[in-house]
Amino acid sequence: MPSPSATQDSYPYQNEPIWSKSEKAIARTAFDAALGRELREVIQENKQKTSQIKQPSALWDLEHYLTQRRKQIDRKYDYRYSQLTQVFGRLLHEKRLREEELRGLREDKLKSIRSFAKFLAEDAAA
Repeated sequence: MPSPSATQDSYPYQNEPIWSKSEKAIARTAFDAALGRELREVIQENKQKTSQIKQPSALWDLEHYLTQRRKQIDRKYDYRYSQLTQVFGRLLHEKRLREEELRGLREDKLKSIRSFAKFLAEDAAA
């Protein structure tokens, strides 16, 4: 069975969006900015927690916390193009990304991103 190949006007997976070169650049910049902000937040939290360590056992609590945060961040920041609209929707919902940072993406992608952010907001309110 031959494997599907991407062409200019289609993609091997029916509902997967096609990203232009300029959209890929916009997406990478927005993704890196949001990831950088979240990592800086973790650094600040780590500094605060480190300054409060009084006993050796608390060091392992800090290690556990950092491991959990790394796993959360690794799951959240998935830079596969097939996942980016959901990633950006989540980041928008969490206010880790501003819609202005996505300016230049096609409207169909923005609509999908907004829709996922709205879904998450409604789900959180339920």
